[in-house]
Amino acid sequence: MDFIEKVGNVISEKGREAVDKTRILAEIMSLKSQIATCQEVIKKNYLEIGKLYYEEYRDVEDAPFEKQREAITNARKGEEELQAKIEELKRM
Repeated sequence: MDFIEKVGNVISEKGREAVDKTRILAEIMSLKSQIATCQEVIKKNYLEIGKLYYEEYRDVEDAPFEKQREAITNARKGEEELQAKIEELKRM
Protein backbone atom coordinates (compact mmCIF):
# COMPACT_ATOMS: atom_id res chain seq x y z
CA MET A 1 0.00 0.00 0.00
CA ASP A 2 1.33 3.38 -0.82
CA PHE A 3 1.23 6.37 1.47
CA ILE A 4 -1.79 8.08 -0.14
CA GLU A 5 -3.85 4.90 0.07
CA LYS A 6 -2.98 4.53 3.77
CA VAL A 7 -3.96 8.13 4.44
CA GLY A 8 -7.24 7.55 2.59
CA ASN A 9 -7.97 4.48 4.69
CA VAL A 10 -7.23 6.34 7.92
CA ILE A 11 -9.47 9.24 6.87
CA SER A 12 -12.27 6.82 5.94
CA GLU A 13 -11.98 4.98 9.26
CA LYS A 14 -11.95 8.20 11.27
CA GLY A 15 -14.97 9.42 9.31
CA ARG A 16 -16.87 6.24 10.14
CA GLU A 17 -15.91 6.59 13.81
CA ALA A 18 -17.13 10.20 13.83
CA VAL A 19 -20.43 9.18 12.22
CA ASP A 20 -20.85 6.38 14.79
CA LYS A 21 -20.16 8.76 17.68
CA THR A 22 -22.57 11.32 16.25
CA ARG A 23 -25.25 8.65 15.91
CA ILE A 24 -24.67 7.53 19.52
CA LEU A 25 -24.83 11.10 20.82
CA ALA A 26 -28.05 11.70 18.88
CA GLU A 27 -29.54 8.52 20.34
CA ILE A 28 -28.49 9.57 23.85
CA MET A 29 -30.16 12.95 23.36
CA SER A 30 -33.32 11.21 22.16
CA LEU A 31 -33.30 8.89 25.18
CA LYS A 32 -32.76 11.82 27.55
CA SER A 33 -35.72 13.57 25.95
CA GLN A 34 -37.82 10.45 26.51
CA ILE A 35 -36.66 10.35 30.15
CA ALA A 36 -37.77 13.96 30.56
CA THR A 37 -41.18 12.95 29.16
CA CYS A 38 -41.39 10.07 31.66
CA GLN A 39 -40.50 12.44 34.48
CA GLU A 40 -43.19 14.86 33.33
CA VAL A 41 -45.77 12.03 33.33
CA ILE A 42 -44.72 11.15 36.89
CA LYS A 43 -44.99 14.77 38.01
CA LYS A 44 -48.38 15.27 36.36
CA ASN A 45 -49.80 12.14 37.93
CA TYR A 46 -48.40 12.96 41.38
CA LEU A 47 -50.16 16.32 41.15
CA GLU A 48 -53.42 14.65 40.12
CA ILE A 49 -53.18 12.25 43.05
CA GLY A 50 -52.55 15.10 45.44
CA LYS A 51 -55.44 17.14 44.12
CA LEU A 52 -57.86 14.23 44.34
CA TYR A 53 -56.62 13.31 47.79
CA TYR A 54 -57.09 16.78 49.29
CA GLU A 55 -60.30 17.72 47.48
CA GLU A 56 -62.37 14.56 47.70
CA TYR A 57 -60.69 11.45 49.09
CA ARG A 58 -58.55 12.54 52.01
CA ASP A 59 -59.03 9.28 53.91
CA VAL A 60 -59.08 6.83 50.94
CA GLU A 61 -55.69 5.76 49.67
CA ASP A 62 -56.15 3.10 46.96
CA ALA A 63 -59.28 3.05 44.83
CA PRO A 64 -59.36 6.55 43.30
CA PHE A 65 -55.63 6.55 42.55
CA GLU A 66 -55.18 3.28 40.67
CA LYS A 67 -54.81 4.97 37.25
CA GLN A 68 -52.20 7.45 38.49
CA ARG A 69 -50.31 4.82 40.48
CA GLU A 70 -50.13 2.60 37.40
CA ALA A 71 -49.02 5.50 35.18
CA ILE A 72 -46.27 6.45 37.62
CA THR A 73 -45.11 2.83 37.91
CA ASN A 74 -44.99 2.46 34.11
CA ALA A 75 -43.20 5.78 33.63
CA ARG A 76 -40.60 4.86 36.26
CA LYS A 77 -39.98 1.53 34.53
CA GLY A 78 -39.64 3.37 31.22
CA GLU A 79 -37.24 5.86 32.77
CA GLU A 80 -35.07 3.07 34.20
CA GLU A 81 -34.98 1.23 30.85
CA LEU A 82 -34.01 4.39 28.98
CA GLN A 83 -31.33 5.23 31.53
CA ALA A 84 -29.90 1.72 31.13
CA LYS A 85 -29.74 2.25 27.35
CA ILE A 86 -27.86 5.51 27.87
CA GLU A 87 -25.34 3.79 30.14
CA GLU A 88 -24.91 1.01 27.57
CA LEU A 89 -24.32 3.54 24.78
CA LYS A 90 -21.79 5.44 26.90
CA ARG A 91 -19.74 2.24 27.27
CA MET A 92 -19.40 1.92 23.48
